[in-house]
Amino acid sequence: MGKRYLFDREKKKKIVEKVYFKTALEFLYSNNVLSKFFLFFFTKVSFLSKFYGFINSKKTSKFKIKPFIKHFNIDEGEFEKNVDDFKSFNDFFIRKLKKDVRQIDLDGNTLAFPSDGRFLAFPKVSNIDNFSIKDHKFNLNEFLQDEKLAEKYFNGAMLLCRLAPDDYHRFHFPVDCTPGEAKLINGYLYSVNPIALRKNIKILSENKRMLTILKTKNFSDILYIEIGATNVGAINETFFPNTEYKKGEEKGYFSLGASSIVLLFEKNQIKFDDDLIEMSRENIETKAKVGSSFAKKI
Repeated sequence: MGKRYLFDREKKKKIVEKVYFKTALEFLYSNNVLSKFFLFFFTKVSFLSKFYGFINSKKTSKFKIKPFIKHFNIDEGEFEKNVDDFKSFNDFFIRKLKKDVRQIDLDGNTLAFPSDGRFLAFPKVSNIDNFSIKDHKFNLNEFLQDEKLAEKYFNGAMLLCRLAPDDYHRFHFPVDCTPGEAKLINGYLYSVNPIALRKNIKILSENKRMLTILKTKNFSDILYIEIGATNVGAINETFFPNTEYKKGEEKGYFSLGASSIVLLFEKNQIKFDDDLIEMSRENIETKAKVGSSFAKKI
């Protein structure tokens, strides 16, 4: 498989993405008999992801941290604590950042990215065939497991965020809001890397996920969905339901692995930023950081 490009919003240019375990992912999703056998165990036997999480929560996993930081050129200066103070690789993975290293766009008429990650924007959920693969199409009803919600958001907009293993893995509120209870939709733990998604977009509707309705003043109700993936056995919610939160405040974090977030908006509520739309039309993800604006109120 050739190089995969991202649009780096800060650098304002396309860059080549470094894919963690690229060779393994290409094998698992190559669709041959042997790969299907291993894929079954890695995605549908939760014990393996839990075991992977367990060994990376042990003190002995600390040796992986510095080589990982060097390989992905991660800025240690952003970390809330010193690298040597992390108790395990997973402790590093769920790291907190220093205050103010992520600038939050506080304009009440904009929405802020909910996490660090790679983003695609779809102005109309009912018209995302450009992201379907062969006969696999994104089905909102299957994804939400709720016909009324699917009908409500069918003609609305969707932001898809993919967090790579090297990203900061805490996620935040995109706007001032009051979140309801988080609802668990159980599922598997397929990878959400594009290598996997381009084989089968229905992965988003098959993976374990948490759904929260955000009540807002300016943007109607927003659906906030966290999606677990390979080696992510836990989606950890740290917020308190029915409590008011400001834009940029923490909602929760993902344990070890890769993962995704989907934000759904009702019809005629938002307009995505031009650069995000331009890249998404080319099927190129935009690499951006939590807190910066991605859409405005119509």
